[in-house]
Amino acid sequence: MTDSIKKCTGGCACGQVRYEVTATPMIVHACHCRWCQRQTGGPHVINALFEAEHVLQTRGDIEKIDTPSPSGKGQVIARCPDCKVAVWSSYDFRGLRERVRFLRVGTLDEPDRMPPDVHIYTSTKMPWYRIPAEHYAVEAFYDLATTWSPENRKRYQALVDALEAAPG
Repeated sequence: MTDSIKKCTGGCACGQVRYEVTATPMIVHACHCRWCQRQTGGPHVINALFEAEHVLQTRGDIEKIDTPSPSGKGQVIARCPDCKVAVWSSYDFRGLRERVRFLRVGTLDEPDRMPPDVHIYTSTKMPWYRIPAEHYAVEAFYDLATTWSPENRKRYQALVDALEAAPG
């Protein structure tokens, strides 16, 4: 798990958009679904999930692009308006769309600091991609109760509780 990461920085390719992360990720997953392959042009995407308040934009503006997703609920991809690099996404992750950011690990200044905790949707991974034997992998989506640490489940529950307590 990536609990040793306290603070890191990242940004887009041209440098206009910069951000700082002020917490450890709740989880880091490598998603091998066909949608992520298509959107990234690669075999998978590696996302680190954070409460939105812990991903602080320090420079530039982002362009929010609504795109479809397999769930039918869509996602919002935050991109640099100049170089178009996706820096994070917001999915309707269990109702927490704007409260959780799926940070694209490849946009970190030191992306090797956040290896995946789990590989997901491996049923559609590229057949030539080899997941190391010591990595946890599941054919579809993981079970939060068994994959996330107790501490990170508490962080997630705090988001759910705040959403339920919000007016409207």
